[in-house]
Amino acid sequence: MGALNTWPVDGHLLRLFVMVYEEGSFSAAARRLDMAQSAVSHALNRLRGLVGDPLFVKSGRRIVPTQHADQLVPQARALMDGLKALTAAAAFDPARARLNWTVAANDFQCDLLLPRLYGRVRPQVAGFRLQVVPSGRPTGDILREARCDLLISPTPPEGTDIIQKRLFEDRYVCVYDGGRRSAPATAAEFLADRHVTVIHPTADPLSFDKGLEALGLHRDVVVSVPTFAGLAAFLRGSDLLACVPSRLHQVDLRDFTIAPLPADLLAGAPVEAGGLRMYMAWHLRGQHDPAQAWLRGQLEAVVREVEGA
Repeated sequence: MGALNTWPVDGHLLRLFVMVYEEGSFSAAARRLDMAQSAVSHALNRLRGLVGDPLFVKSGRRIVPTQHADQLVPQARALMDGLKALTAAAAFDPARARLNWTVAANDFQCDLLLPRLYGRVRPQVAGFRLQVVPSGRPTGDILREARCDLLISPTPPEGTDIIQKRLFEDRYVCVYDGGRRSAPATAAEFLADRHVTVIHPTADPLSFDKGLEALGLHRDVVVSVPTFAGLAAFLRGSDLLACVPSRLHQVDLRDFTIAPLPADLLAGAPVEAGGLRMYMAWHLRGQHDPAQAWLRGQLEAVVREVEGA
């Protein structure tokens, strides 16, 4: 027992090491941990002495992990998970909790859900820090490597260690400047129109465009932007047409006219061709964490609010 009483590594030091590894920056890790950069450097020096390795070395203006650090990170994460499991059975009291939650989401799901989530959670807890990171084209590694606690995506990764749950379903609609044009009445008019769409730099094309492609249909995309928020500037005052999930009209595009897709565009196509399903996904290690389970429940409550709006 005496060795345990003097054990030099604790959960805080492990978390700090993993955070620097994930961020690739002492200053970025310090911001996420709400610490001074000098305190982060001091703690890392202590860990360097314990393991006999520099852990991180300079490469230009960046720092990169050593080979030994690459080997230690999975062990550190496993130890952190074990420490969390020791207290997982304890009663969770939101009013006393200080929560840090990292959510991976692209702009549609972020704009629609996460400001509401923050507004709902913050009054109920002692402290809440929410970090949103882009999900891009998500793979299981973003959850396995603890780069986020939760992923929100229409294409969540699969795996025996990854849990998915459907959040909501939506339909694609036409959005346009009603002062400059009207909605296309037929598939022929729709396909003859000029379109603006979203192509995320690190994600797949919209599921809507995949559905059209499967039907052998191709719309005339003359402008593409990296985020849904970028559509408004091109729609305003133009005759361009955008096809977006209908709930986006509640946030970024509320000033524009909305109309259903032409009835004959997807006639005979599978229902999912013009639809969108949104999921949340998390790693198995967070399944029984009371704080994360509570936060997931708060997100589901937000979804119910959105569906009722």
